[in-house]
Amino acid sequence: MKHNFERFELKSFLIQALSEFDITMPTEIQERLIPAIKNGMDVIGQSQTGTGKTYAFLLPIVDRINITKKETQAVITAPTRELANQLFDELKKLTNYSEEPITTQLVVGGTDRLRMMEKLKQKPHIVVGTPGRVADMVDNQALDVRHVDMFVVDEADQMLDMGFLEDVDRAASRMGTELQMMVFSATIPEKLQPFLQKYLQNPRHVHVQPKNVSPKQIKHWLIPDRDRDRKDLLTNIVKVANPYLAVIFTNKKETADEVFQGLQEAGLNVDILHGGISPRERKKVMKRLQDAEVQYLVATDLVARGIDVEGISHIINYEFPTELEYYIHRVGRTARAGWDGIAITIVGRNDQDSITKLEKQGISFTYREIKDGEWVDIDKRNRPKMVSTAKVETGVKKSGTSTKAKAKPKKVKPGYKKKARYKKALEDKRQRRIESKRKK
Repeated sequence: MKHNFERFELKSFLIQALSEFDITMPTEIQERLIPAIKNGMDVIGQSQTGTGKTYAFLLPIVDRINITKKETQAVITAPTRELANQLFDELKKLTNYSEEPITTQLVVGGTDRLRMMEKLKQKPHIVVGTPGRVADMVDNQALDVRHVDMFVVDEADQMLDMGFLEDVDRAASRMGTELQMMVFSATIPEKLQPFLQKYLQNPRHVHVQPKNVSPKQIKHWLIPDRDRDRKDLLTNIVKVANPYLAVIFTNKKETADEVFQGLQEAGLNVDILHGGISPRERKKVMKRLQDAEVQYLVATDLVARGIDVEGISHIINYEFPTELEYYIHRVGRTARAGWDGIAITIVGRNDQDSITKLEKQGISFTYREIKDGEWVDIDKRNRPKMVSTAKVETGVKKSGTSTKAKAKPKKVKPGYKKKARYKKALEDKRQRRIESKRKK
């Protein structure tokens, strides 16, 4: 049977690699973007995680590398070291099948800078890295990007949120005028538009809408805190759930530290990952996760986007994310590769608005709690009362113009004016009498 990727006319070693990986059918985003990227077009790939976007750009990039030229021809950037490492691993899997060596280099922080600069002197064909370290290498002339004609910005909206677009811009501005720009992102915020307009010319914009906002294999549970201490409740939840691997999300690294400490004190096999963890330790944590040496990982949204660790059976939200769209990114870490998954969220009295918004997106929640060490459903009658915190603005039109109500005039009693005139006449008469007496 003919391999479905053969019609893209990819090099034979790439078809062999895909066959070995048991990948025979292109995903929608691969179907629509591989030909465009092969033809040198600027592209915008808009999709959620799990849609196959990584191979949508890796396959045509590797296919187009001119092995005879000893110069850097492609740079791929990702917002975090973990994401860059993951992209680099996928790249190496593909290039290992090439009979002629395609040289690659990972360029991220937390590694020996001088050693990295020495390796870049060899001018690897493809560089994968984080924006800050890539820009640093370009500024110091360690990374020669004059011949780079393919540049990938992965998770661009997260780059924007984390303030990395300036570094991306700095690196891209040193590249050739015929640069092919490939931008991949779950969302395309308005603030990203100036960057896109600066670097992309008539891009092919492919927006892959997921059939379901969240995979059907994920069960979404809500656990009311009923004003209890959440750390104690969480400890109870994880012990009853007994997951193969659970990622527990918090909004702040300070909260993550507290949760981590609480689970450690409970004697659980737990690790932690957030922006405040040293690069060396973060690398060790990722290795332990990949080796299935950890049962619980406490993390911030740093790992909600793009990190693909096998075997995540449960996602536990210690709280709803501040930006609600991250709920989808968080729960997307489970139920991958055909497996089932459970997303558990601890909710309080003021979370009704978040629940309502997610339900409108098609997510179906089940309210549950623990009784006698077992999960039980909560029927509507026994659910705690929750309140909507949405503020209803008054006195403002949708257009922004004020419609502040004018103060109503005080009610005037019947005959008020007649009585007022009578009182004034009496006062005038009194004053005339006083004046008359003075003259006498």
